[in-house]
Amino acid sequence: MPAKSTTDADAASCAVPADSSAAPSAPSPAAVPAEAVTPLLRGIAVLLRLTEAAGTLSPSGLERATGLARSTVDRIAATLARMGYVRLDGRDVVLAPRLMELGNAYLAALRLPALLDARGDALADELDESVSLAVADRDGIRFIHQATRRRAMSLSFRIGDLLPAERTAPGALFATEWTKEEWRAWREHRASDPENRDFPAAPPLRHALADGEFERRTAAAAADGWALDDQLIEPGLVAVSVPVRDPRTGRIVCAANVVSHTSRHTAAGLRDTLLPRLREAVRAMEDDLREVPPAQPAAAPSGLAAWTGASKQELGREFVESLARGLTVLTSFGEGRAELTLTEVAKATGLARATARRALITYEHLGLVRARGRVFELTPRVLALGFPPLSRISLPEIAAPHMAELAGRVHESTSLAVLSGDDIQYTARVATSRIMSVNITLGTRLPAYATSMGRVLLADLPPAERPLPLPLRPVTRHTLTDPDTLTRLLDDVRTQGHALVDAELEEGLRSIAVPVHDRSGRVVAALNVAMHAARHTVEECLRDILPELRATADRIEGELRVAGRFTRVPVS
Repeated sequence: MPAKSTTDADAASCAVPADSSAAPSAPSPAAVPAEAVTPLLRGIAVLLRLTEAAGTLSPSGLERATGLARSTVDRIAATLARMGYVRLDGRDVVLAPRLMELGNAYLAALRLPALLDARGDALADELDESVSLAVADRDGIRFIHQATRRRAMSLSFRIGDLLPAERTAPGALFATEWTKEEWRAWREHRASDPENRDFPAAPPLRHALADGEFERRTAAAAADGWALDDQLIEPGLVAVSVPVRDPRTGRIVCAANVVSHTSRHTAAGLRDTLLPRLREAVRAMEDDLREVPPAQPAAAPSGLAAWTGASKQELGREFVESLARGLTVLTSFGEGRAELTLTEVAKATGLARATARRALITYEHLGLVRARGRVFELTPRVLALGFPPLSRISLPEIAAPHMAELAGRVHESTSLAVLSGDDIQYTARVATSRIMSVNITLGTRLPAYATSMGRVLLADLPPAERPLPLPLRPVTRHTLTDPDTLTRLLDDVRTQGHALVDAELEEGLRSIAVPVHDRSGRVVAALNVAMHAARHTVEECLRDILPELRATADRIEGELRVAGRFTRVPVS
């Protein structure tokens, strides 16, 4: 519906909290509010189309998908690239991991993933089945956590994916709390979208559901306290779901879902064998919610308005400042900042109240923000802004574009590796075109003790835990093989934050490496530049290449911190 003029004392129409069932409705046909920010509407449309296209579209594809002029698409893409939300990769616009900070803001404000994910992961390990947590999003359900089993036939649903309520087990649970008006809205939406085209993550609906079937399933869920999905979403897929209730209000805050395949369980077998354990896990989750202390407000982003102003000065008309400023409004929310007044949003972003107010009106129209009395809160739909395709990104995928830029600057090959036993294993590589170059393929394993990346990875481990194949074998006549000397060297590497190896792996090969840390500060990979010794002296490596290498590692770590906040990022 059109948003009202909004102030702290008079916010738009109220809705239920972000962690409970929202009123289901079809996409709003209401006219765009006069005070909505048009560039922000267009920018959100671009992000939604990119998300639906699995994260990559050409500018001409975006032009067709959004109906915007090519010049408008180009300016939006340039602005999003400046913010780090997309990359301009040749002819394509590609979603970048930093965009996940928008979804992270919702998940942090919600708190449920941080509070309950360990219980879900433990249950998945115990049952050896996939476990998910889902919240209601209008007349659909949206995943907020996934603990997926890796099998030949594994689930493809991702955090942020939206599925129709009537084709899922959690949907029947959430529908037990719908009002008559909410049921009416659901029926109208399904009449206008019988094939579920408004749910891109859902497989096509092969056969229409029988009249009254979802209502009967909902009534059974209300009576039983659990719900079953017997191949509703896809042939062969079965699931059982139990509601997790807020101990204070009794309302459903999310649903815990165990998912399997008919090759492992029938729906009845899933109910009979796994439902009791799922119920125990949910009781433990509710105990956790009962005991959790109130969230302490984390520091809000600062200097955002000044940054957007400086970017406008630098890029001119290619930078759409109203789009950038509007997107910063979403990042003002977070843990301890689930509900903000207009004044608080303006203060957190550094924007004028009028600017913040127009952005909030725009988001309310788009269904990304709800107003309740004097406060605003994010809705699960924020996860639709790039989170599903990015939630499965790996460290090599995060590192690859930054490594390409590094190789272009230093004109040498660069690689990423992880520790595998007492070897390093190459997981990403960007080679330069030279007559004489270092030729290594992905998956190559080399002895860690004789390589720069290996020494960086070994140095992060306690001495007693370092996997060294004693006795150390000389690879070349320069290879360090004395364990005590190597131990002292690794201590130096840990202190200095880099390792340089000269001709110890191969005559004439010189390489320098730095660590890549995850959110916890643990070294999860190493990044190096390798070259023939004749091209750079040791002093030149330290003076010219090491700063570039560290700057690249910093950029990779920045995106890894964002991507890894609520998802597991595979390191290989």
